[in-house]
Amino acid sequence: MVIRGRRRIGKSRLIDEFVKGKKAYRFVGLAPTKATTAQTQRDHFAYQLHVEAGLPKIEVVDWRELFALLHERTSVGEVFIVLDEITWMGSKDPDFLGKLHYAWETYFKKNTKLTLIICGSISAWIEKNILSSTGYFGRISLEMNLDELSLKDCNRLLQQIGYRGSDIEKFMLLSVVGGIPWYIEQINSGLPAIENVKKLCFSTNGVLVKEFHYIFNDLFPEKRREIQKAIVQSLKDGPLTLDQISKKIQYSRSGALTEYLEELIHSGFVTQHHSWDIGSTIELRKNSRYRIRDCCIRFYLKYIQPRLLKISKGQFLHANLTSLPGWDTVMGLQFENFIITHAPSIYAALHLNPTDILMDGPYFQNKTTKQQGCQIDYLIQTKFNTLYLCEIKFSRNFIGSKVIEPVKEKISRLKLPRRFACIPVLIYVGDVSAELIDDDFFGYRINVCDWLH
Repeated sequence: MVIRGRRRIGKSRLIDEFVKGKKAYRFVGLAPTKATTAQTQRDHFAYQLHVEAGLPKIEVVDWRELFALLHERTSVGEVFIVLDEITWMGSKDPDFLGKLHYAWETYFKKNTKLTLIICGSISAWIEKNILSSTGYFGRISLEMNLDELSLKDCNRLLQQIGYRGSDIEKFMLLSVVGGIPWYIEQINSGLPAIENVKKLCFSTNGVLVKEFHYIFNDLFPEKRREIQKAIVQSLKDGPLTLDQISKKIQYSRSGALTEYLEELIHSGFVTQHHSWDIGSTIELRKNSRYRIRDCCIRFYLKYIQPRLLKISKGQFLHANLTSLPGWDTVMGLQFENFIITHAPSIYAALHLNPTDILMDGPYFQNKTTKQQGCQIDYLIQTKFNTLYLCEIKFSRNFIGSKVIEPVKEKISRLKLPRRFACIPVLIYVGDVSAELIDDDFFGYRINVCDWLH
């Protein structure tokens, strides 16, 4: 079994719950530092063998010996072997995966009641070295890419920790921390949402103040880390094409840059959206854009990082965050980012069967001599020639009819083929005015508060 997903997503917790009450041996790789070597990883594994399996303390210089010793304890009966943070465990030894494969073929698979669980946060490494490796082809019974919690489960977890704020407060928090279980668990149930954001993001020891640093130091090798950071930094103000990223970070548009982006995509931090020709549904790959998918990273880069010096001096201790410049705009963009990440909830609210959807995503129509430029929060095209143009709004106040004209303008700019219908959709949190309801412009008005319950 192979389980992957971003840091803090709950991989280890899921495995612990799964093997609870069962015979299991769990090994965790050492977090890499400048002093970490292949031998220190083996020494750490040997120590865990001593603790987990009751073997005497030993010094071993080869993974084959370590796996053979583990086999002695796992050769009979139902048993689980967990190799957690395998990307750290084998990062310094180029022969690690080959020796693990040898151990599986020679020892472990002979026990038909044995399950080997491989887990790691560097999803790109697992994809390249295990899932796409011919050596492991046909040997993986289950692959799980653990994603954020659904909105319903986010709400259940908030209830579990005793949080009783309103739905709009819940969305304010979730738009900052995303559906990451560990971040949600850091929320103080006795504080209002805005005070929780201050505690997590704008206090000297706030959990999310240093999280960006930990994520990149733990997940990416030192040689690649700075490029990865630069790429993500370049996307903080909005989606960019590959060419735009290349120019912004002054790095050649090459296969290496694409590989860095793929690593960030596999790790769940960045996503790629393809624009398409509505008439033919052909992807316009030159127009594809990359955007930050992770709410926590986006909020850090956009709003925490520029204020790190003030945060370190405790200058936000008594600040009213909602009065800070651009606060409502930032929260609106965070909310939009969060909702797009939970697109299946949009399908359900529109009563769409996913098999009927041809294309969907944030939509960008480039300006040419024949057409005007257009940017749409989220566009869905079905096989029945229907387009759902989604406008996503977060507001602490009433959303009035002023939102209608910009949407009309987007529809007029959109290059629509003949016999196509375009249905405007408002996805929002908060309240809408009676005037907006009376205008009856939107085919659907979706209050996402309903998704929590």
